[in-house]
Amino acid sequence: MAESFYLFSNGELQRKDNVLRMTAPDGRFKDIKVEMTREIYLFGEVSLNTKCLNYAGQLSIPLHFFNYYGFYTGSFYPKEENVSGKLLIEQVQHYTDPDKRLEIAQAFIEAASYNILRNLRYYNERKRNLEEVIAEIKALRKSIAQTKDVNELMGLEGNIRRAYYTGWQEIINQEIDFEKRVKRPPDNMVNTLISFVNSLVYVTCLTEIYKTQLHPAVSYLHSAGERRFSLCLDIAEIFKPLIADRLIFSMLNKKMLTEKDFEREANFCYLKEEGRKRILQEYDEGLQRTIRHKGLNKNVSYRYLIRLECYKLIKHLMGDKKFEGFTIWW
Repeated sequence: MAESFYLFSNGELQRKDNVLRMTAPDGRFKDIKVEMTREIYLFGEVSLNTKCLNYAGQLSIPLHFFNYYGFYTGSFYPKEENVSGKLLIEQVQHYTDPDKRLEIAQAFIEAASYNILRNLRYYNERKRNLEEVIAEIKALRKSIAQTKDVNELMGLEGNIRRAYYTGWQEIINQEIDFEKRVKRPPDNMVNTLISFVNSLVYVTCLTEIYKTQLHPAVSYLHSAGERRFSLCLDIAEIFKPLIADRLIFSMLNKKMLTEKDFEREANFCYLKEEGRKRILQEYDEGLQRTIRHKGLNKNVSYRYLIRLECYKLIKHLMGDKKFEGFTIWW
């Protein structure tokens, strides 16, 4: 089974025969078995050369880069192998046609908001006071199908998220200073956690899209802009409640993360390395967790659910089956 590798140390990543070798400044090294590698996350100050990148590209291994503070900065995305001109034409035409684009974007928000509600209901059943938040989001969801364009839909999605975040004070057992979402830069421990874990979901979606014939820069909910793989943002919306938010709730409520795991500077907050490592371990284990898939009648991992979402989108674009976003049923 292919694995994700997380490298925290500083040093140099090189090709050495048939492996990628990470060599620390003191000469110690770690070999990465490339035949077992799905993707590599780089958190330290790492130098690499074209020989290394060419080898990673040859083996179809994406590299994801994070800066000193743990913020995602970008990915090395190997040359696509699964290329379909016909699908790309359909993907672009569904973006340029306002009605077709809106239909797909609405499906993303229908699924994402439903999954948000599932989280709220779970905690409401455990004696958290979330009835008002649930009622507000239910009311907002009724307007999804009535939105006239993607900008209006994005505004509605923002209102759903704002309502959702007001319930986090009830869900999380620790004393938290969290009233609203702040991204650039995150200003407290909860915003920092959201940014960090959401970036992990984003790059996981990128890796899974790479395994399909979809182009990651052509999206529907988010605008297809420059210097970003916006389709990853679309698909991540569906899975953030399941993968990211539940991870945050669990780790905070079990006291696996506390204020001690964060550093504060003038106007932002970031995770210490040990905290990041703990999150990555839980995140990796979470992606390997399996459920019994109702349609396939077999066990599939959370990671593979993301791949299946890509395949469902392809079927929609090719006119085979209308796209309906993944919704939590357990």
